[in-house]
Amino acid sequence: MDVAIAGGHGQIALRLARLLSGRGDTVRALIRNPDHAADVSAAGAQAVVCDLEAVGADVAGAIAGADAVVFAAGAGPGSGAERKRTMDYEGAVKLIEAARQVGAHRYVMVSAVGADDPEAASEPVFRAYLEAKKAADEAVRASGLAYTIVRPGRLTDDPGHGRISTVIQTATSAEIPRDDVAATLAAVLSEPRTAGLTFTLLSGTVPIAEAITALADH
Repeated sequence: MDVAIAGGHGQIALRLARLLSGRGDTVRALIRNPDHAADVSAAGAQAVVCDLEAVGADVAGAIAGADAVVFAAGAGPGSGAERKRTMDYEGAVKLIEAARQVGAHRYVMVSAVGADDPEAASEPVFRAYLEAKKAADEAVRASGLAYTIVRPGRLTDDPGHGRISTVIQTATSAEIPRDDVAATLAAVLSEPRTAGLTFTLLSGTVPIAEAITALADH
């Protein structure tokens, strides 16, 4: 599989690139800063400089030939409400449009817990972030692409333990290690029957492969 990852220098994206390249997939990582190319190469991916926030960015050219795309980009902590909109929503839409243009029909969205109800967030910038995520999720659902929306809980740098929950009721935590998010994204890309699904992703007790198969069978 040829996979293009937007936000390719992010912590989840680098982990995902290592997993995908390690199993023999072709991976390209879209990055804004050319100085990040060495990190991307070390993860086994081809670095492609493409700023999703730039006017006239050739996103289609950056992902041409890809079978699947993963939106793992984000404005990041410390950014204001406006950048949440331009990156977390508008960047996702640019990737949707490019994927449709080049025939990359599989689209995996890294969303967030709480995206269904942004108004529940009391902090204004976090509310703006969730509003952007909700709008992006709605856009990919309406795109006609074979999408999967993954909504991780609070991300940690703890070592992954390979066990997750895809429903809040069986979760052991409201958190999840980035290692396990990346491993789940890799499993989703390997399971075409997850297309059309949206699920919450938290630490849990079920091995990742088993949890994704159960979702696909549901």
